[in-house]
Parts: sequence; structure tokens; C-alpha cells
Amino acid sequence: MNLPITRIQAWWIAARPRTLPAAATPIAVGTALAISAGRWDPLVLVASLAVSLLLQIGANFANDVFDHLKGADVARRGPTRVTQSGILSPREMLASTAIIFGLAALIGLYLVYVGGVPFLVVGALAILSALAYTGGPYPLGYNGLGDLFVFIFFGVVGVVGTYYLHTLALDGLALAASLPVGLLIVNILVVNNLRDIETDRAAGKRTLAVRIGARATRRQYAAQLTLSYLVVAALLPWRGVLVLLPFVLAPAAWKLAHAVMTNADPPTFNRLLARSAQFSLQFGLLFALGLLVRFP
Repeated sequence: MNLPITRIQAWWIAARPRTLPAAATPIAVGTALAISAGRWDPLVLVASLAVSLLLQIGANFANDVFDHLKGADVARRGPTRVTQSGILSPREMLASTAIIFGLAALIGLYLVYVGGVPFLVVGALAILSALAYTGGPYPLGYNGLGDLFVFIFFGVVGVVGTYYLHTLALDGLALAASLPVGLLIVNILVVNNLRDIETDRAAGKRTLAVRIGARATRRQYAAQLTLSYLVVAALLPWRGVLVLLPFVLAPAAWKLAHAVMTNADPPTFNRLLARSAQFSLQFGLLFALGLLVRFP
């Protein structure tokens, strides 16, 4: 017999813990580059990680409630959505979203103190983008822009911003390092949208996967995985052989790409989504480790 879901469990489900590695990976890579440069601040690391996790959770809360309010969750194939299931009311989810984003903004004030006014703008844009992903008059995720915004905020802004907060400097290497991070985090979204392509189309949700079709979306996943490794390989002359540590995961990458290219059933896609999130974190941690030291 299935026990009823408690309210605490409901909020945990709404946080979508399988997607949270996406919040940690850019912080790890940006911090590794800062340590390599000889300048890093433990408080910046803790605050950056906390803000990133809170923004991810807040975005997941917002998606849960706004998808329900727009009627996009009626026939979905993924894990339980707590608002659509009636476990939590829209008012409760909206209040929870506001609290989470409020905490992110409060902690983010320290990052503004460290990095200056530009980070006030970046933080505000991050929260607005998270809300606009499925909310507002022109939801980004419903209009094929979700992949782009995930790449920008979880890739470029996450890595380059973290590096800047530690060092108060910009570096082309940080920008280059942000590319594989962003691409692999976008792949989490690609699997999600590939799984939901039929139900999203029926609900009028024009994700990039709906726009380009299942075959092209599968190729997108494989191409982004391949490009991530190509960028890492291109950094070899600048960082030395240790930067190639993510190639340890090449067999797992091949299996992931093959599974995405050949499977079609929603339960398998749910597992592939979790595996893609885990892979992005594992890749990111190995990449960060490889960036710490130039060898030889």
C-alpha cells in the first residue's frame, strides 16, 4: 500500500533533487579556476553555492505551479508535480517560491557587496528568468528559449561569475570552461523536453524539442555531449594533461548518448534525466580537478 505523501515530502519532490547537480557544477568549475589563479574566498564559495541551489529550487517550484496554472501538466509523463496532483495548493507553491527567491536574494546581497552592482543586475535577471521560464505573458520554456537561457545562466554566468567573485577579474579561460558546463546542463533539459514532446505539443508548449522534432533533439543531445569533450581537449595546450580528466567518463558518455538516441519510453527518459544530471556533475568535478593544477 502506498503511503500518502507528506507536505515535507511534497516540497522535496517539487525541488526536483535530481536536477540540483546543475546548480553545483558551475560553482565548482569557477572556484577551481580561481584557486588555480591563487585567489579564492571560502565565503564566496559558500554564498555562491547557496544562491545557485536556491535559484534552481525556486525555478523548479515556479515551474511546478505555473505549468499547473497554464494547464500544461494534465497529461505529462514525468515524475509527480505536486500542484497538479493537489498535494499543495497554487497559493502554497507561489508562497514557497517567493520565500526561496527571497532567501537567494538575501544571501546574494553578500555577492553584490563583493562583486559590485553588476551582480545586483545579474541576480535580478536570474530570478526574473527563473520566473519567466514558465510564467508571465511570454514564458521562455514555452517558446523555445529555455535551452538558451539555461546555457547562459548555468554555463556562462555561473562559471564566469563565480570566477570573477573570487578574483575580481575576467579571464578568457573561464569563458571557455563555461561552455562544456553549460552544454551538459542543457542536456538535462533536452532529455526532459524529449520525454514530454508529445504532451507539450498537445498543451501548446513550444519547447525547442517540439519545434525541431524528436530526431533533431536526440542529435542535439549527442552533439552537445561531443562538443563538451572537444572544448576540453582544446584546452590541453593551456592547462596540461590533467584537464583531460573528464575523458575518464567517455564510456559513460557514449552509453548516455546511445540510450537517448535509441529509447522512447517515458520511464527510461526519467532515468536518463537523472543520469544526465549526475553525469554533468561528475564531468564538472573532474574538469574542475583538472583545472586546479597545470601539469606538466
